[in-house]
Amino acid sequence: MKIDWSSLGFQYMDTNCHIRYVWRDGRWGDGELVGEPYLRLHIAATALHYGQAAFEGLKAFAWRDGSVRLFRPQANARRLASSARRTRMAEVPEELFLDAIRRVVNANREFVPPYGTGGSLYVRPLLIGSGPQIGVNPAKEYTFIVLVTPVGAYYKGGLTPVRAIVLDDYDRAAPQGVGHVKVAGNYAASLEPHHLAHDKGFPVELYLDCREHRYIEEFGTSNFIAITKDGAYLTAKSSSILPSVTNDGLQTLAREMGMTVEVRPVDFEELPGLAEVAACGTAVVITPVNEILRGERVIRVGPRQGCGPAFEKLYRRYTSIQVGDSPDVHGWTLSV
Repeated sequence: MKIDWSSLGFQYMDTNCHIRYVWRDGRWGDGELVGEPYLRLHIAATALHYGQAAFEGLKAFAWRDGSVRLFRPQANARRLASSARRTRMAEVPEELFLDAIRRVVNANREFVPPYGTGGSLYVRPLLIGSGPQIGVNPAKEYTFIVLVTPVGAYYKGGLTPVRAIVLDDYDRAAPQGVGHVKVAGNYAASLEPHHLAHDKGFPVELYLDCREHRYIEEFGTSNFIAITKDGAYLTAKSSSILPSVTNDGLQTLAREMGMTVEVRPVDFEELPGLAEVAACGTAVVITPVNEILRGERVIRVGPRQGCGPAFEKLYRRYTSIQVGDSPDVHGWTLSV
């Protein structure tokens, strides 16, 4: 297959294979590479009835020297284990998680976008309850899958700022619920508000806490980050927020740049006083946000055009480590 690397978007593309492991009788199998992109699933599988489904997202990058490197896969392994514990699924050991990714990336190396194209191989680990259960109970069988697909930028504008909207009729997650883990049901609940936001011309929606609708939680699929007028890196703190691997890495780089990092509840009324606002996550790294609409109120933040200087510098440093243009002093990359 000949791929036009320059025209890649963030869509699924068939590759050579995915890798699949099954957990039965207290142990994981050896895993097999499967060419067909379909799964034969029991009609009473708990993934379908009781939401036992969790996933991760990370990327593999081609480096100038011809190697292919995964970016922070250990952090994703730990987060998937947290999701499994919260939903009573069999945990995937970190060693198995890393071996699975290495095997499937190597089996699909020709789909890794070349160095310099701006693309990457998106890696999607998926853990589901595949065993049948009619009562509300965990399954006795689980399936762990890792699929890969080449992707370009999630937003074609790159660091071009976008507009966000607050939809007060919708909440993302309850304080003692499952907002802090990456389970499929969280994303099902976000589809309707995301559709409404998109219809109104907003690429992203911003969620507030569900108790008071006062404190900022997350953008639809990304953590909220900001730069204060004093130059501090600010991100929201809540038990409902998914711990972002990207946010964690950006905080590390911000400290290295001499910035203070604040992780605390962020009142919605603080928005007008912030110097820069953005969404951050695996797919986008950083997407600047320059306008937020809530009802009839329009709040403008950051530069009208382009990205603010602090986030642009963080973005360049972060992405240069991903592709090997800057030294990986933190051990974030893993060769396949």
